[in-house]
Amino acid sequence: MVSFKPIKPLLQTGTKASSRWLSYLGLGAGVLLLLVSVQMFINLDQLLNKINVRKEGFDFISISKKINDENQTIKSVFTSQEINELQSKPFIDGVAPLIANEFRVHISAQGIFGTDLFLETLENEFIDTVPGSFQWTQGQTIVPLIISSDFLEAYNVFAPGNNLPQMSAATATRLPIIIVCSGQGKQTSFQGRIVAFSDRINSVLVPKSFLDWANQNFGEVSEHGATRLFIKTKDANNPDFLSYLDQKSYLVNKDKTRLGRTKQTLQAVFSGLGVFGLLVVVMALMLFSFYLQLLIARSRDSLQLLLLLGYSPDWLSKNVSRQFIPVYIFIVLAALALTQLLQWAFHHMVMYDRPELSSTVNWMVAVIAGGLIILSIITNYRLVKKLLYKLY
Repeated sequence: MVSFKPIKPLLQTGTKASSRWLSYLGLGAGVLLLLVSVQMFINLDQLLNKINVRKEGFDFISISKKINDENQTIKSVFTSQEINELQSKPFIDGVAPLIANEFRVHISAQGIFGTDLFLETLENEFIDTVPGSFQWTQGQTIVPLIISSDFLEAYNVFAPGNNLPQMSAATATRLPIIIVCSGQGKQTSFQGRIVAFSDRINSVLVPKSFLDWANQNFGEVSEHGATRLFIKTKDANNPDFLSYLDQKSYLVNKDKTRLGRTKQTLQAVFSGLGVFGLLVVVMALMLFSFYLQLLIARSRDSLQLLLLLGYSPDWLSKNVSRQFIPVYIFIVLAALALTQLLQWAFHHMVMYDRPELSSTVNWMVAVIAGGLIILSIITNYRLVKKLLYKLY
């Protein structure tokens, strides 16, 4: 096998290394910026996705219509046409109306509280916690309830100031509740039992079968309709989705989308940094290509002589480009190691070991690092091969 070692000194005669080292520095800085940007983008996505209450990978949010001075005397309900329009949008995966009671409801617990309240029903698919006991058939005297977790928290806040006992979620599920439904000159009492708490829906939910029956038997409203809709979407922070809600002037819980708007801004920043890092990598490779062109131009006579002696351009291309492979590998691995160090410091010192994040870099960052090594090697080899064939 022919050795490249005796030939190597011929290629280094009379060359300057300043452009080479400058390209190395540029390549290292670009790779580091790109890898750190990708890792921070992933950190942000993992952190914010863990915060949102999701079910099977979907976001669920409620929307309603704005009430202003012009329409406050009109019942602001969603029409079937508006619901169908929402369902037709590609960024919406499901729509369900929150149907409310159309009769008077009085809920009480002996010795604790008693108040007029509202009841609502929603398709089970949109509820975050649905136990098997959440069902009702006509003639059943016990009505299962799903209560908002916020309601229990609010009760425990004001209870001490009103000489009322505080209670845990387990205690609340054992609380005997009386539900009095009245309307159309009739009045009926039911026993209520809390079967679950919802972190997603701020309401008192009953099975649809019960509320449909009760609205028919006690309801005193001629026009039916939903004042609130629940939206099922893969991303509640989709810019197209948010723009559509703004266009329609629909009200949405800002807390549900505030993180998403922040996420959009920060991800745009990191995306910009990543693109800038990629541009720096490309510019560094271009600068290194100038160095290779200078190297081959100054070694022109020696290379032409080697080609005349029978050395193959392919063989020379592989061996010339092979001299720089260790440098490329070292630069990318050093940038990857520094990214790992920065990720460890970010997780431990900035995020205080939050479980949503990991101290190690994401596998995608390592894949990108490997891809950059391959890209550098292929670019280097193709350029050298092209230049040598011009001398051939």
